[in-house]
Amino acid sequence: MSTPPPVRRTEPRQVRPRTEGWAQKKDEEGRPLLQFASPKRGKPPVHLADLTPEERVAKVKELGLPGFRAGQLEKHYFTHYTHDPAAMTDLPADGREEFVHGMLPPLLTEVRRLETDRGDTIKFLWKLHDGALVESVLMRYPGRITLCVSSQAGCGMNCPFCATGQAGLTRNMSAAEIVEQIVRANALIAAGGLGGKKSSDHSAERVSNIVFMGMGEPLANYARVMQAVRVMVDKKHGLGMSARGITVSTVGLVPAIRKLSAEDIPVTFALSLHAPDDQLRDELIPVNSRWKVDEALDAAREYFDKTGRRVSIEYALIKDMNDHGWRADLLAEKLNARGRGWVHVNPIPLNPTPGSVWTASERDVQNEFVRRLNDAGIPTTLRDTRGKEIDGACGQLVATTEDEAAAEATPTEA
Repeated sequence: MSTPPPVRRTEPRQVRPRTEGWAQKKDEEGRPLLQFASPKRGKPPVHLADLTPEERVAKVKELGLPGFRAGQLEKHYFTHYTHDPAAMTDLPADGREEFVHGMLPPLLTEVRRLETDRGDTIKFLWKLHDGALVESVLMRYPGRITLCVSSQAGCGMNCPFCATGQAGLTRNMSAAEIVEQIVRANALIAAGGLGGKKSSDHSAERVSNIVFMGMGEPLANYARVMQAVRVMVDKKHGLGMSARGITVSTVGLVPAIRKLSAEDIPVTFALSLHAPDDQLRDELIPVNSRWKVDEALDAAREYFDKTGRRVSIEYALIKDMNDHGWRADLLAEKLNARGRGWVHVNPIPLNPTPGSVWTASERDVQNEFVRRLNDAGIPTTLRDTRGKEIDGACGQLVATTEDEAAAEATPTEA
């Protein structure tokens, strides 16, 4: 009886991260350039949402009005979503317009609005006071309304598979520019501009969930992002949102993660990992050259220990790059080594971006990746990818030349 020939086991294909259609910025030693500091540009005007409640009262008094007027402005802006002086009839008519514009200066000009998912997903393109462009995406789900906000114009993290990082960092956004995205979204919802609500849905008609997954690296703009979060959760002087409905995402700025752990604001924390091994992650997420996978995971576990809030691991599944079964096993091993019950994994099929050859993993590969993690005891859910048709999904937010032309033709709001 003849011996059967040995079975040849083929190694899974491994592609390396590289940019397509654009040149990645490099430093003098040829490493991907990281931008942590915001380029110097003209600062946006100081707005109510940039100030603490005490600072608001002080500024109102500086403008010659009694301090209680600050509370009236807060109600108009955070509850009625307006900065129109004509709607604020409880303020003295004499000097009202100057006072309101002094406390609530215009920050965002809507350039365009794109809809998909039968009107349940809307992408906004905003022009800031200095012409910088940012985007936010509003999504209705059963029982909740989520807004994906930008925290920077552009991004300095230079990840080769993300459209936002292609142009680098233009500047940090102010706290008020971040908050204004929510206020404008709430105004649109209140006017009936977001899809059809089912009769069985008894949720409030305003943004209930925030994800800092728009343009920018939130923890590279730490102080302004945290001021915005404080305004979001302040029930008396702000939007009165639940901290648990706010997700702050990062590619792994370890010192800032540890700082966030000490804030005593129980937001949901998400780590955009995308590879469990340093060899691939060094190329895929350039900040990994500063803080390695294990350092980022240790900081994430520390966040859970200090807040009791389960951490999310974001993982964009890219065909033949990071979707191998052994990587799912390695990820499970690293997460389980830090204990059980502290983490949840959200694999996300990669969203296509202009000029890139990379694409999402095949469906059976996605399912196998998820199966291995779940079998290892790691709760794992393949995440919904809303807004692909309007380039509004994760990693797709970028100002195009068409956007820039539309912005130039749009007068800045005054």
